[in-house]
Amino acid sequence: MKRYCLIVLLALLSKAGLSQGPRTDYSEAFKLIEVWLDAQRDYERLPGITAAVIHDQDVLWTGAFGLANAEDSVKAEPSTIFSICSISKLFTSVAIMKLYEEGKLRLDDGIDDLLPWYDLKQKYPESGPITIRSLLTHSSGLPREADIPYWTPPDFCFPSREQVKAALGNQETLYPASTVFQYSNIGMALLGEVVAQVSGMPYDEYIERNILRPLGLNETKTTLPESLHGTRMAVGYSAVNRNLEREKVSFFQPDAIRPAAGFSSTVLDLGKFASWQFRLLDTTSAEVLKPSTLKYMHNVHWTDPDWNTTWGLGFVVTRGEDGNTWIGHGGECPGYRTLLQLCPKTKMAISIMINANSTNPGKYAGAINAILAGAVATPPEVSSVPGKKSVDLRDYTGYYSDQPATSEQYISTWGGDLAMLTLPTDNPAGSMVLYRHIGKDTFRRVGNDGELRETLVFERDTDGRVFRYKTFENYVVRINRK
Repeated sequence: MKRYCLIVLLALLSKAGLSQGPRTDYSEAFKLIEVWLDAQRDYERLPGITAAVIHDQDVLWTGAFGLANAEDSVKAEPSTIFSICSISKLFTSVAIMKLYEEGKLRLDDGIDDLLPWYDLKQKYPESGPITIRSLLTHSSGLPREADIPYWTPPDFCFPSREQVKAALGNQETLYPASTVFQYSNIGMALLGEVVAQVSGMPYDEYIERNILRPLGLNETKTTLPESLHGTRMAVGYSAVNRNLEREKVSFFQPDAIRPAAGFSSTVLDLGKFASWQFRLLDTTSAEVLKPSTLKYMHNVHWTDPDWNTTWGLGFVVTRGEDGNTWIGHGGECPGYRTLLQLCPKTKMAISIMINANSTNPGKYAGAINAILAGAVATPPEVSSVPGKKSVDLRDYTGYYSDQPATSEQYISTWGGDLAMLTLPTDNPAGSMVLYRHIGKDTFRRVGNDGELRETLVFERDTDGRVFRYKTFENYVVRINRK
């Protein structure tokens, strides 16, 4: 992962808060989410985006928008495989904690005691030991990367294990251990070496045998499947250039950095990984890990002196304004951005995958969360005003052009009212405007105080179809979109 935003995406989720658990009916919310994601993908020129919403053991919704491969017009699907980048670290962390449970290592063991060949220079004589715990919490003081330029395009020449070992002696610590947060891919790669050293089997085999296979994560691999690249695996694309285009990124294989950023998966498989955690937190029986071990991993084990960065054992951990704790990890690597976040209290999880750089999956997850938080139970699709004829609210739903003022608007049903969403927007839940039916084809805006404001009147053509609406004496025309 070349660049990584540590906490903002978690804060978005925490602030929005899916605190009530699943409602009776999310159908309107998911329709609005689909409309919004589809529009944002176009306006932000994203090749493709996939997403999943999980509650406990159930998949509430999945969505896929755009293309997994723009050159060959391969559509993105919920089953599309992506590089999950730094979410890989969660699997390495689980492997370490399994060995910890089995008494094969201690969290306060020094890395130089477990790896005899470790020879990275300790620059600070006063430093404490670099321990397994400090590596899991990114407080070891180690550099961010190995001394090899593997994030450099166009080829992204990731090193072998032998190359990483050979280069280790050329580096030195950046800080004394356990004093400063410094995100470290080389630190997590070394934990992968610890897994192999302590378990006595290759890293990939240990992960497959002890985590992926027991949890049924059949689409999650410790490498990127080159044979599927461009078909079942999404092609990665760059940030937008000056021509407002995204360039295709070369396929890469993270090799020795795979414990930190080399896994591949789907939003559905990461949903299974979240469901396993919810399941484990609700029982006293072990499944891969003991419940107490996972709870321990979810606890805050490091708080940076700035008080803004908190980390569990491998997991990003934050407490939102709603009082809920959110757990997870995000990732970025050449051509991909990914995110998995879950709330143990509400048993809600959101997984996002995008095959492009310079975008923020946390924004999408936060907006999805906020829309769901406002959903209502069993929303009516027919409005009935006392003493007047009932109308089918679906007659008015669809896209409307408000050019040149705004790009477009989408009108949806929402709990017996109509909701107008202006596109594009980074805050769909906050910018949604409600209109209440007062008779025939006439509606009035619902103010923040619940009072009814200005009027919006829909007009029909000779066939009885709604084709525009009038507000403030001006017209906005309905448009057709596929």
